[in-house]
This record gives sequence, C-alpha cells and structure tokens, in this order.
Amino acid sequence: MGGLFGPAAATALEDLPYDARGVLSGCYQMGYAIGYLLAAAFYRALVPTTTHGWRSLFWFGAAPPVLIIIFRWLLPETNSFQVMVAEREERIRQTLSEDNHVRAMGFRSFMKESGTALKENWVLFIYLVVLMTGFNSASHGSQDFYPTFLKNQVGLDATKVTVITVVGQAGSFIGANFFGYISTFFGRRLTMMVVCVIGGALVPPYIMPRDMSLIATVFWQQVCVGGVWGPIPIHLIEVSPPALRTLVVGLTYQLGNLASSACATIQSTIGSRYPLPPTPDGEKRFNYGKVIGIFLGAVWAYILFFLFWGPEMSAEERAEEAEKARYLESLRAAGMSPAQVGEMQARKQHEQIVDFKEDLEKGDEAVTVHIE
Repeated sequence: MGGLFGPAAATALEDLPYDARGVLSGCYQMGYAIGYLLAAAFYRALVPTTTHGWRSLFWFGAAPPVLIIIFRWLLPETNSFQVMVAEREERIRQTLSEDNHVRAMGFRSFMKESGTALKENWVLFIYLVVLMTGFNSASHGSQDFYPTFLKNQVGLDATKVTVITVVGQAGSFIGANFFGYISTFFGRRLTMMVVCVIGGALVPPYIMPRDMSLIATVFWQQVCVGGVWGPIPIHLIEVSPPALRTLVVGLTYQLGNLASSACATIQSTIGSRYPLPPTPDGEKRFNYGKVIGIFLGAVWAYILFFLFWGPEMSAEERAEEAEKARYLESLRAAGMSPAQVGEMQARKQHEQIVDFKEDLEKGDEAVTVHIE
C-alpha cells in the first residue's frame, strides 16, 4: 500500500492540464474517504450479520488489489515520464558512439540525478515528513476514536454510528474536491491554511452535542479534514524535484503516516487524565469527546504553523508549468509521440549548450586580442 501512493499520484496528475490538477488532486486523495465509507457500510452489513465477523471485511478487501494490478498492468506510462526518459537517453546518445549502452547509462544518469537532488533537497524532505505527520494526524485524530465516542459516550446505536460515519466521509469527499479546485486560483498553502482555521473553529461543535445533531457538525468538520487534504497530492508533486517526484510524494506521505500511528497512544495517554465511570458491562473508558477536541485542536494549529513557513510554487512557476503542459499537449495533438518530444527537447538543449560554448570561446578570443 505504501508503494502505491507516490506512483499513483504521478500517474493520475502529471499529464493533466494545470488548471484541472487541483480539483482532481482532491478527487484522487479522497479515494481514501470513499474506501473508509465503503468499509463502514460493509462493516455494518457483514460483521454483525455473519458468523465470520470481522474476517468478512478482510475477505472483501482482498479483491480490489487484484483489480488494481490488472488495471495498472494495462495502463501506459504517463506522457511526462516518457518525455523525461527519452530526453535523458537522447542526451546520453549524443555522447556515445553506440546505442547498445544507452539504457544502462540512462539508469546511471538517473541515479546520479537522484543523488544530486537528494543532497540539494534533504531539508525539504524532512520538512515534508513533518508536515505529513500533521496531515495524517488530522485524519486519525478526528476519526479513530470518534465511533467509540458516539457509542460509549453519546450512546448511539451501531446503525446511527454508521450513518454519521458515512455522512462524514461524504463531507470529506466534497471538501477535498472543492478546496482542491479553488487552490488552483488562491494557491495551495493559502487554501490549506484557511481550511485549518475553519477546522479549528469547528472543533467544539464536533464534540459537544449529545444527539443526532452531531451529523451536521461531523459533516462540516470532515469537509475541513478532506479540504486540507485535497491540494496535498499536487502540492507534494509541485515542490518535489522531478528526479525524485514519486519517491518524495510516496515516502514522505508514508513516513508521516508512520509517525501519526502514535495518535491513538497519545489520545489514550491524554484520556487517562479524564476518566469516566465504566460502562454497564464494566468496560473502562474516558472522556473521548474532550480528548478528541484537545488533540484535534492542537493538530490544526500544528498544520497551520508548518504550512505558514513552508515552500510553494510561485505564480511565475505556476504559469511556466501551465505553459509547459499546454505545449506538450499541442505537440501530442500534432502527432508527436512522447519519445519524439523528449528527443527534440534534448537536441534543443544540446544546441543551446553548443551555441553558449561557441559564444564563450568567441568572447575569450576577443578579450585575448584586446589584451594583445
């Protein structure tokens, strides 16, 4: 699962027109919300009604990966990836007399570019891991203990808990698509920071009601959770060096997820300070609502802080990226293959370098003559 996220994000978003990347970034990311929604629905349908209990969910979940393997096997590489590979191989071909070592040299060139990018961007890598720890904590902190809060503290039955969960994930899907879309116009960081402020303001109504009116506050809080996640896939792609794009996106996301796995332990530790009387069955419990509120409020502030100090593509860079996407699409529409586009770009770069060297040599000769 960890290995899928980075390549899948690049596959889904690299070839899109720039203006469509924000909204489809949210749509891509909220595959998580749809999966969570389906898991909640199937849990209610299968676990209490079958003799196999929770095992039914695992059997059901075994089928989608098979379909994903088949789908990805039939799916071609993105145009952007093919252009990058062809451009790298053409640059190597210009320095070799034989073609039979181009692919091997291409791999070496890729490793060299990756090493250089890692050395130049290691601070960015650490920053993104720290940032993704906050994002994953927002998801876990708002969702992991919430069904327990609804059952043990609010006193709702399993059906009502499922309904609230499904409505919350529907809100997450809507929020991701909406805020992902507007991030194209207002900027990724600004959009996510505004969502953090709104999400923090909605923490009290998220935990205070004790009836089905929670369905409204859950919807809007999850709109914010999904909304802050919406621009993230494309934001990670935009700030990552091209040579390490899929690695940085996937690895920082999963390392952040690893760090956020401590959320349940942290919340339980906070909960030990706010115990409640045991349930009629003798089950120990704590004030889940207060713990969720404290933790979630801190997480919104954490994300806001690191987003404020973080990097983002400038307006000029965004315009350049949009123009690059339009140019590539125009060449593709004219009948050029991605490999041909990459080779053409490598030749242009080579000609520019040759012209620059010639101009430099002429300049050196002119200086020499002047001195003499």
